[in-house]
Amino acid sequence: MTRWLLLSSAALLAMAAMSRGQAAPAQAPGWDNAAAARYLESRLTWWRQWPKSERDHGTRCVSCHTSLPHVLAMPALRARSGEHRQSIDEMAMFDDVVKRVYLWDAVEPFYPDQTRGVPKSAESRGVEAVLNALILATRDQARGHFGADTRQAFANMWGVQMMTGDQKGGFTWLNFRLEPFESTSATYWGATLAALAVARAPDGYAANPAIGPQVEALRAYLRGGIGGGSLYSRSLILWADSQLHGVLVPEQRTKILAELMANQRPDGGWNLPSLSTWQRIDGTSLPQESDGYATASVAVILRETGDPSTATALKRAQKWLATHQDKSGAVPAKSINKDRQPGTDAYLFMTDAATGLAGLAMQPKQP
Repeated sequence: MTRWLLLSSAALLAMAAMSRGQAAPAQAPGWDNAAAARYLESRLTWWRQWPKSERDHGTRCVSCHTSLPHVLAMPALRARSGEHRQSIDEMAMFDDVVKRVYLWDAVEPFYPDQTRGVPKSAESRGVEAVLNALILATRDQARGHFGADTRQAFANMWGVQMMTGDQKGGFTWLNFRLEPFESTSATYWGATLAALAVARAPDGYAANPAIGPQVEALRAYLRGGIGGGSLYSRSLILWADSQLHGVLVPEQRTKILAELMANQRPDGGWNLPSLSTWQRIDGTSLPQESDGYATASVAVILRETGDPSTATALKRAQKWLATHQDKSGAVPAKSINKDRQPGTDAYLFMTDAATGLAGLAMQPKQP
């Protein structure tokens, strides 16, 4: 524990030193890549020091709202900021993931049935397997080669893919009635992350015949979500299709894009509650204004699809994100589950997710 405190202190000192450096050239007026990177680094450090993130075998939970946005955004933010070194906490996070991948049969689920009730063990395995594969595939994409640990992470992921029932081809997912990451509808979020993982893996992994049946089953599960569900879920499926391909036909892509653009607000942003029929579990009113998470997530999807018809909408969204980035580097967003108050542990979780996706949305698309 002493060593951990020393490492975390070193990380904080490193981030403080970075904050005195020159800001990176903005992708849009007012956008600061370096500030966004510093915010995400500081939040990863906080998350890893938070007692509730601690798990067995000296590891820590990876989270959809804080750890994952950091992983997705940092390669691009770091490159644009001229900083190529990983922080101590980032390296420790990857070490934890690799450790849990290799100890898959020995580590406990993030939320065991014995303490959280059935079926939390199975739900936890589905979530962790997908996140581990995506985290390591993203690392390997930057490195340019497919690691043995990533191959094992995918083996773990395919091992928990559902083979029958309504979720056939998808993954059992955590349901704490917490939208949009841990709920009954979040299975499409999970399937989208799995699709991103497969697509990001280098060395032609997605086309490997050995995993062909699993990939086709994943595509079929995603495809099955188009006929119903929310616009938010359909937008995720569009994101999956833009990376893995073969999920949607052109007419379906066009329809979802049209729906998303029709929901863009006059200020250039999007409002997350308007993309589904969510209600807060504490009975408070949902925010009605444009928010950072919805705007960032839709902007990422528009960027990744690369459809010329969405170019203007994307520019307006990027302008909104740049305008709403605060002094800390964050793009604020509010919970759609509760009216969370500043200073509470969960208050910044949606802001973490929004900032990571915004960092991704603001980067030039690679040809």
